[in-house]
Amino acid sequence: MNGPSQFPEQLIPMMNIFIFILGACIGSFLNVCIWRLPRNESVVSPPSHCPKCDYLIPWYDNIPLVSWLVLGARCRKCKVQISPRYFLVELLTGYLFLLVWIKVLTLGQPAVFIFPYFFLVAICIVTIFVDAEHRIIPNEITYAGIIVGLVLSVLWPELWVPQHRKWIVPERLISFMFSAGSMLICVFLMAAVSISGKFLFKKDAMGWGDVKYIGAVAALIGIPACFFTLLFGSLTGSMYGIFLMVFRKRKLRSAFPLGPFLAAGTLIWIYFGEIILNAYLEISRKISLAPPF
Repeated sequence: MNGPSQFPEQLIPMMNIFIFILGACIGSFLNVCIWRLPRNESVVSPPSHCPKCDYLIPWYDNIPLVSWLVLGARCRKCKVQISPRYFLVELLTGYLFLLVWIKVLTLGQPAVFIFPYFFLVAICIVTIFVDAEHRIIPNEITYAGIIVGLVLSVLWPELWVPQHRKWIVPERLISFMFSAGSMLICVFLMAAVSISGKFLFKKDAMGWGDVKYIGAVAALIGIPACFFTLLFGSLTGSMYGIFLMVFRKRKLRSAFPLGPFLAAGTLIWIYFGEIILNAYLEISRKISLAPPF
């Protein structure tokens, strides 16, 4: 598959529109996941329907972004208000998919890089909205992330393995080992943190949903992304916890969902990971070259 840098320039505007529409359509499905997965409902059956009057929503009332605006954010039959979250998720997914495409296009990466990024963006969006409301990260999305990451590593080894080198063993096997190894290392470390926190503080330092989420990130895009995700999520989550204690009078041991903060860190890495990693390496190089005191 050719890299986006080789993509005909005259087709780029059309592709931008296509990617945004694709993202909005995926966002429509993510809305189904956000509503149904916490309620242990199938995301396939029954078809989309109004949760109040059970009106089966026809295709023309289920067009991403457009139908919500045309219907005035109300059910066609019972006129119940439709949450703005539906429009927001579709718009956000379309926009984030477009940003992924532009990033891959700009960096001249192989076009296959959009697939792990797209899937991870979808996982992040579901994690943010579900964990914020229900304080769970559904197993369906984390397990799917791990499986998809492993499958992609076999289908397109260039996601993990430099293509200009010659390898003794098959590239697909090396790529799979990188993806699986990254996942196992991160899950093991995060599980150790969770178990240690339970033992020392008699409280989960990290929920198992968070552990599996980190595993999905590792399987899709690697260990550095996990470390940044955990660092960003821990720092911003701690700041939020302090805010709750100071201004909302919450107790020190009050629980709050960490998933949205982890997902925010993952999204930042998806779009700025190369910049962050290069900055870290440059700072490390300067520190190592600095004269001792």
